[in-house]
Amino acid sequence: MAKDILSNLTPAKGSRRKTKRIGRGQGSGHGKTSTKGHKGAKSRSGHKFKLWFEGGQMPLSRRVPKYGFRSRNHEEVQAVNVENLERVVTEKRLSGAVVNPEVMYAVGLISKKHVPVKILGNGNLKSKLEVSAHAFSKSAVTKIEAAGGKATVLGQTKS
Repeated sequence: MAKDILSNLTPAKGSRRKTKRIGRGQGSGHGKTSTKGHKGAKSRSGHKFKLWFEGGQMPLSRRVPKYGFRSRNHEEVQAVNVENLERVVTEKRLSGAVVNPEVMYAVGLISKKHVPVKILGNGNLKSKLEVSAHAFSKSAVTKIEAAGGKATVLGQTKS
């Protein structure tokens, strides 16, 4: 062809398949039972099983034990204890006095960059640190301020 014209375009060879024409007589190769086999619910008109139907066997959703509860409003938060901040300072893995989620990620205190961080008050803090996080427990704030540091809340989270 000299030029491809829109009216002459066809699909590439082998990219399209003929549709299976069912119930059009014996000569079609799909006659008589129309690929539905013999008898049973699936061969009848109006057949509709739920996706999870297992042929009368106890469904998986009923076999598996159910326990616990997870709120729809649950928000994932990474917890870092005050003692972990102190440990990082004593191991000299922390270069400055400013601690924020980026620094915590770099030092290995948290594993995910984009998940909110909450500072908890477990342990003791002797170092003067300026800590920035998305949330603080009351005891963490008192321990940080008692050591001469500062606690700054980043953004608001649901809780």
